[in-house]
Amino acid sequence: MEAGLVPCYRRAMAAVPRLTTVGSLLRDWRQRRHLSQLALACEAEISARHLSFLETGRSGPSREMILHLAEQLRIPLRERNALLVAAGYAPVFAERPLEAPELRQARKAVDLILTGHEPYPALAIDRHWNLVASNRVVPLLLAGADHDLLRPPINVLRLSLHPAGLAPRIRNLSEWRAHLLERLQRQIDASADRTLIALMKELRSYPAANGAATGGAARDRDYAGVLVPLQVSVGGIDLVFFSTTTVFGTPLDITLSELALESFFPADSATAEALRRISSEAT
Repeated sequence: MEAGLVPCYRRAMAAVPRLTTVGSLLRDWRQRRHLSQLALACEAEISARHLSFLETGRSGPSREMILHLAEQLRIPLRERNALLVAAGYAPVFAERPLEAPELRQARKAVDLILTGHEPYPALAIDRHWNLVASNRVVPLLLAGADHDLLRPPINVLRLSLHPAGLAPRIRNLSEWRAHLLERLQRQIDASADRTLIALMKELRSYPAANGAATGGAARDRDYAGVLVPLQVSVGGIDLVFFSTTTVFGTPLDITLSELALESFFPADSATAEALRRISSEAT
């Protein structure tokens, strides 16, 4: 077994509950995607009878069949390894740290995107919303957050919504909170990740809004139906952003498949000018 797959095998084993069969896992993922056996069988171009046999354990799936069904079900790479292990096969998707030699070019691409986005903030996060990397503008926006929230691993959602984090400075906290929780819920629906479920429970326990952090439309502009802006006060200056998310297109490594780059753009000229000034003063 490849060196990069040994830890993946151990993690995949830990992810498979005792007495869980590959058939029951496939059924759970099919139901999570709201597909009937017939619908999935049609998409996978197999008979519904054969799929039923696989789910009930009357037939054992081949390694190729597991990967084929996992592709149709859009199962994350980490969970595909768990399916393979449950069926008695070795995992096929490696998980390496972003600093590993094999990912050198990918790391260069990440750094290029983050640095090239300056003087606007951009950051890279893992599947649990932990900060992996950021450009030099991001720390400038975090001044005043509680030191405990800034200790690695920094969870971006916790930092954003915690009362001791950025929440008191987010002018449209209720709107931004709803947006983030909706994104997190979609991620939970897609992955059934237990860590994300626990994070959601924690975030929902935070106050929805407080004090002045209940502002309405960003600088009296109407963004409704187009995007959800982030309105945040930095050094007494109100900044307004919209964000984009970038992911690797065809990753075969778990780390890359779970990496997302969040880039924030100024939503108006005043924000763009303020960021140029803040970035210049910090140089």
